[in-house]
Amino acid sequence: MTKASNLPPAAAGGAGASSTRLSGNLGATSLVLSVLAFSAPIVTVSGYIAFAIGFVGESAPLAWVAATIGLAIFAVGYTTMTRHIQRPGAFYAYMSVGLGKTFGVGGAYLATVSYMMLNVGIYTFAGVMISSSIEGLGGPSVPWWACTAAGWVLITVLGHFQIELSAKFLGAVMVLEVILVAIFNVFVLAKGGDSGLSAAPLDPTNFFNSGTGLALLFAFGNFVGFEATALYRDEVRDPSRTVPRATYMAVILIGGFYAVSAYSLIVAYGPGAADRANSEPTSMFDTAMATYVSPSLANITLVLVATSALAAVLSTHNVVARYLQNLGADQALPPFLAAVHPQHKSPYRASAVNAIIVGVLLILAALTIPDENQIIGGGSGIGTAGVLTLMALVSFAVFRYFARTGRPAGESLWRVAIAPLIALVILGTVVIFAVVRFDLLVGGEPGENLWMLLVLVAFLAVGCVVAQYMKRNRPEVYARLGRAEGDISSTDPTGEAQAQQR
Repeated sequence: MTKASNLPPAAAGGAGASSTRLSGNLGATSLVLSVLAFSAPIVTVSGYIAFAIGFVGESAPLAWVAATIGLAIFAVGYTTMTRHIQRPGAFYAYMSVGLGKTFGVGGAYLATVSYMMLNVGIYTFAGVMISSSIEGLGGPSVPWWACTAAGWVLITVLGHFQIELSAKFLGAVMVLEVILVAIFNVFVLAKGGDSGLSAAPLDPTNFFNSGTGLALLFAFGNFVGFEATALYRDEVRDPSRTVPRATYMAVILIGGFYAVSAYSLIVAYGPGAADRANSEPTSMFDTAMATYVSPSLANITLVLVATSALAAVLSTHNVVARYLQNLGADQALPPFLAAVHPQHKSPYRASAVNAIIVGVLLILAALTIPDENQIIGGGSGIGTAGVLTLMALVSFAVFRYFARTGRPAGESLWRVAIAPLIALVILGTVVIFAVVRFDLLVGGEPGENLWMLLVLVAFLAVGCVVAQYMKRNRPEVYARLGRAEGDISSTDPTGEAQAQQR
């Protein structure tokens, strides 16, 4: 009996592997909207951009230009990897073949807890904004936790069904948000803002000051969720073309959209933009919208902030469900999680378990933390730091993988080595800054809440221990970690298959 035959059918490759493989018919547009939902456009424009202006001044748009360039360089190696490692799992699969299966599983555990913590923070924010919307529209005062609970029910139901249903919900919300912000941009730029259009916000000599790092941290944070394009590869049409196309579209759309919106918000206030951002950042966008477009849009903006937060929760929920499902299929978590719904072709068990875990975390947070802002900051901050760390690790994994297996025919040195190394330096710098100024992500005084990062370290370590246990006690399972079952590259003459066994 071969080692592979000792595996259960769902993990043994071949026809049996299809029972743990998801399926769908997503296109590039739906993928891009899923990534865009992570960054919550209306939340970013009405909040994060104003804070960035307060940090770095009127040159804030350049923070998103710089982040776009950095992520575009990351996308070079990332999309090259998607062409040659045609597996589900995204970061999990790429770290497994680039850094070894032990760090691959560790990275997958790190990703799972990072996205879960993001979900806790965003769920809480969504509850707060839904409560504010109800009250703003003349309704009763509803506790944030009750609104969060209602949102949890909606997301749990949507997560049970095929990804196309979630894509339709995300698409509708994202289109409304983008239209509203685009209207704002057009009106402000057409009217010339407070003092006319100016090239000063685009002058790079004004960008480098004491607030540059803070603005860049906020800008790079908008790209969290970037890996969703490859994570859904089994659920898209023609993944070898759709995933790279959606990846570059997401980078350009997110970066360009926020850079233009930041410029518009600065122009709306003219020379006083930085002072306004420091004194009243949360009302900056609403006031400008009322001044240049219509005061009646204020309530619409409030509602869209709430729906935007729900869309971000749904995107994050779907990512966690797929990590749990992939780890379950590889038996790095209970195989129960690997099941695919026979009708909806969704990771319904992983989705339900994710919902239950996050629900329990939300209940514990609501009972033990009196200030909901601390829940929002803690969850979002831990999650953002974790995902940015993963992106830096994946850049190194891409470089190491191709350095070991050789440059494939048709691929340039830029794609397999230079771009990944540059991305590693850029993202590594952002991660270091995020750790040094972790207070900007979670609140509190500098250094006060660094202990929260131990959550990430602990899950990374646990994942590595699980992989090492399998290596020693279940080598037949260890050999297939990183969703290597039925890998189409197993006969690749470049030696990729042999490298994957290390």
